[in-house]
Amino acid sequence: MGASSAVVRATAFVAAAVVTFSVVKELADDDGTTAPFGDPAEQAAPTTSEEPPAPVLDLTPYEGLGTWVDAFDYGRAYQTEGHEPAVTPDDVEAMAEAGVRTIFLQVTRNDPRSPDGFVDREVAEELLVAAHEAEMHVVGWYLPTFSSVRTDLANLEALLELEVDGHRLDGVGVDIEYTEAVPDPAVRSARLVRLSQRLDRAAGDLPISAIVLPPVQIEVVNPAYWPSFPWAEIRPHYDVWLPMSYWTFRTPESGYRNPANYHGESVRRLEANLGARPGEVPVHGIGGIGDLATGAELLTFARTLAEQGALGGSIYDWTTLDDTNRTLLARLFADFPDVPD
Repeated sequence: MGASSAVVRATAFVAAAVVTFSVVKELADDDGTTAPFGDPAEQAAPTTSEEPPAPVLDLTPYEGLGTWVDAFDYGRAYQTEGHEPAVTPDDVEAMAEAGVRTIFLQVTRNDPRSPDGFVDREVAEELLVAAHEAEMHVVGWYLPTFSSVRTDLANLEALLELEVDGHRLDGVGVDIEYTEAVPDPAVRSARLVRLSQRLDRAAGDLPISAIVLPPVQIEVVNPAYWPSFPWAEIRPHYDVWLPMSYWTFRTPESGYRNPANYHGESVRRLEANLGARPGEVPVHGIGGIGDLATGAELLTFARTLAEQGALGGSIYDWTTLDDTNRTLLARLFADFPDVPD
């Protein structure tokens, strides 16, 4: 009887160990280290009586009117057969004439069409130089899949290191929305925190922005999309917040087709989730989609941004905006935060 009990206990112990190992392995990032609740390098950091002074960050790239260009707009490998990219470096002049101060450019992507990580390095470099010559900023962004923290970090570090003829990116954005590769939200959140910590350490004084799902979307419209999003855990690692308030995806019946409701409530929820006072965290609002938005909605969006103290705003994306709305946005943001009637 005693020997039998010992065998049972040993078997139970081994089973528990296997389960624990499986959970830890799932939470681990791809280099085998585990940090489900934070990076060991941060947790073990010695405390001192005096905190080092925070670097002075230049948030100018997030001020005023911006526009968005993604892989499918300019990447040659991302075009369907017989089609040319909709955006080329020649379009930078038109962007500048439309009052755009910053181009948000998807520079890297985890995709077989980008074997070196770059969407189209040659064209991205040409866009960067052309924008700087037009006295515009360029913020490079990347969409992490969270299937590999190592790969995601490498693609973000490529943005930090990109340089052509002395021109470098003016900021880096992390597009935090992809869920398909890692269905478990706890694992996905753990990897997001881990990635954010590592990027923060690598970025130095370059401003890092969190391009986030609007809280209304993941708390009201579809709470199952990313439950328990780790707002508080990632707050220390981002300098600017860019909620993707695409009110054109919402129905009139919901009340959120109105950008004042959708973006306004999302920013209030964002501030609460971050433990911040109204207006305390820098925000650049993203609206859209461009070809579905009316002129009246763009006016309401610009006024909402100004009322909530945003640095600036933009509409996703450049190619979906017609000349009428580009002209309207130029007028609305010409003297932002002063918005004309």
